Amino acid sequence: MDLGLKDRVALVAAASQGLGKAVALGLAREGAKLAICARGGEALRATAAEIPVECLAMPIDVTVEAQVKEFVQATLRRFGRIDICVANAGGPPARPFEETSLEDWRAAVDLNLLSTVMLAREVLPVMKQQRWGRFLTITSVAAMQPIDGLVLSNGVRPAVTGLVKTLANEYGPFNVLVNNIAPGFTATERLKKLGARPEAEIPLRRIGEPEEFANVAVFLASERASYITGTTILVDGGFTKGT
Repeated sequence: MDLGLKDRVALVAAASQGLGKAVALGLAREGAKLAICARGGEALRATAAEIPVECLAMPIDVTVEAQVKEFVQATLRRFGRIDICVANAGGPPARPFEETSLEDWRAAVDLNLLSTVMLAREVLPVMKQQRWGRFLTITSVAAMQPIDGLVLSNGVRPAVTGLVKTLANEYGPFNVLVNNIAPGFTATERLKKLGARPEAEIPLRRIGEPEEFANVAVFLASERASYITGTTILVDGGFTKGT
């Protein structure tokens, strides 16, 4: 199947490792040009070296508005357009509610909600003018089903879901599609840090691979996903119990 991504311009945040890196590599394999960012410059440069297409790599912190603005403007200067934006920022730390400070809550909102808002503010007007765009957020199954010990993620991720639904309604008339992709337990460094062993709770009885998640993201970014917007796609092996 031709996904129609050749020479599209994709901006992928937090792309130096994990799910962001897998999505960037998946888009590159389909011929999309890449602009990638992450906080760690060394890891980002290593990822850029693996990407087989034209790539802009820029170390930034997606919680800092000025840096987000500069990254988007640098992408436009380099490529002249932005067709796809994948908002991604990793997850907040794991801890129970009583051990979570107000500063922790503010940091989680900055990391997972406001970083998405800032990217959306910069790229959606560009996509609207182009009359074509795909804005994807990498969230978590925690937005649909709370996970023990992840009170920050459980509390903040649903706000991103609400934001995406609203943006899908506002930008749909301009052929700009906005969706969430919610990974379950996937073989990344974050899962190792959480120390989770959830296989028994997953109907497929295994952890997902980053490439399996990336395959869904690449499809949603493509021409073939032209009638999907305002939704949350679970990539969790059946972990989420709701329908």
